[in-house]
Amino acid sequence: MDKPGAGLNQRIFAWAISRFSGRYERFAGKYKERLFAGLSGTVLEIGPGTGINLRYFGDPGVRWIGVEPNLFMERYLRDEAARLGMTVDLRIGTADALPVDNESVDAVISTLVLCCVKDQGQSLREVIRVLKPGGRLVFLEHVAAAPGTRLRRMQNFITPVWKRLGDGCHPNRETGVALECAGFAQVEYVRITAPVPVVSPQIVGTAVKGKKPST
Repeated sequence: MDKPGAGLNQRIFAWAISRFSGRYERFAGKYKERLFAGLSGTVLEIGPGTGINLRYFGDPGVRWIGVEPNLFMERYLRDEAARLGMTVDLRIGTADALPVDNESVDAVISTLVLCCVKDQGQSLREVIRVLKPGGRLVFLEHVAAAPGTRLRRMQNFITPVWKRLGDGCHPNRETGVALECAGFAQVEYVRITAPVPVVSPQIVGTAVKGKKPST
């Protein structure tokens, strides 16, 4: 059962994301353009939110599926899709139980989502399940600062409040480690510093699902 006020928090969060993400997007846009370049076929985005990533798809042949747990995001996402003239398949669900068939998607997108999922390990196992062999997860995620640093101490201190206000977001998650341990055949990423407080350490990269051995 959801906690009292959860619906209100999600509604406010959806409104805030739709209004105040412009500054971060001006920073992140160049990374997303490179990440999404060449994506084709069936592309699944986990936690697409207000649809802010839809603008980066240059291939009109992409079949886009989104899995979003926050019902209040849908209106903003559909408005953005209509503005772009893009057909979307939006499904309500969570990353740890994706409503998508096994080995049915060519790529998965995750931007600032793995900080919020309830179970990172299970969510990444689900990503691997739905990817076709050789398929890619492309990601841009904020991560915990280095242990022992002032920022890491701040992240640890603020996490209980931050995750309540930020729809489950944990500033102190070791998402890079989780990706490396998830079972992908290859994981590559670079570290970047975003112009945002608390969650400035971020990683951007790709994880590839292994191909089935030939018989």
